[in-house]
Amino acid sequence: MLFWQILIDGFAISSLYALGATGFALIFGVSGVLNLSHGALMVAAVVAAWAAGNDLHAGPYSGAALGVAVGFAASLVTYFLIVRPLQTTRKIREEEKEIFILTATLLWGIMIQELIAYLYTNNAKTVAPIVEGVVLLAGVRTPTNEIFTALVCWLVIGLLWLLVNRSRAGKAVLAASMNPRGVTLLGVELSQVYIAVWAIYGVLVGVAGVLLGMFLGVSSYSVGPLTASAFSIVVLGGLGSVSGALLAAYVVGYLETITAYLISPAYRTIPALLLLVAVMYVRPRGLLGRR
Repeated sequence: MLFWQILIDGFAISSLYALGATGFALIFGVSGVLNLSHGALMVAAVVAAWAAGNDLHAGPYSGAALGVAVGFAASLVTYFLIVRPLQTTRKIREEEKEIFILTATLLWGIMIQELIAYLYTNNAKTVAPIVEGVVLLAGVRTPTNEIFTALVCWLVIGLLWLLVNRSRAGKAVLAASMNPRGVTLLGVELSQVYIAVWAIYGVLVGVAGVLLGMFLGVSSYSVGPLTASAFSIVVLGGLGSVSGALLAAYVVGYLETITAYLISPAYRTIPALLLLVAVMYVRPRGLLGRR
């Protein structure tokens, strides 16, 4: 019974990790930006969905839609207000821009976190689930919302794969991640590719945030751990590798679930961190890293 419980719960939490880390990896793979406001954008989406139901008395579908819209809008604001000005300025040397962007996104995330805490306090927010009830899987009573969460995560990841591999715009994004200069020579405007990638990232952040709010709930204190979790997964999988991020998400998700059930929830993050250190020592590029 415990085996099936770990298998089911681990799959759900790993799917959430995979969706969140996919967007993080996509942004770095295409534009080279490590967005340290990632957790703040997810929490903003959760709080928007929660506020829609709590303050506006909207239904679960409307609340979820608003949460995704806020994640989308916050992502584009992050790009146009924080990232793009630093990428295009001539006042900073090219080799120094990466650290400036890293610092700026970190500070931006802290600002969002403090604004959320000021407006809605630090109390945990849980979004009303779209589906309710309990089903029996392999003898384990499992919330229907947990199954719904995993299915939606993989549906979105599947749609992303189709977009990148089967559409012209997606192929431009894929090419930009491999050879930005070559894409420019072919007449594709990189700035438009970056905008498209940040828009896609915004949708992924919004969906992951709303699902997380339905599954576990978050508070403004969750900003740091969410960013750290996505960063750890992406580094473990290999910076710039979406497939590596997916693999690492399941490794981390199941390690945390096993630790929580067999040892204590208080220590659930420790084995994954130890694994990250070990992998970085043996293979600094990560499991499937390209650079």
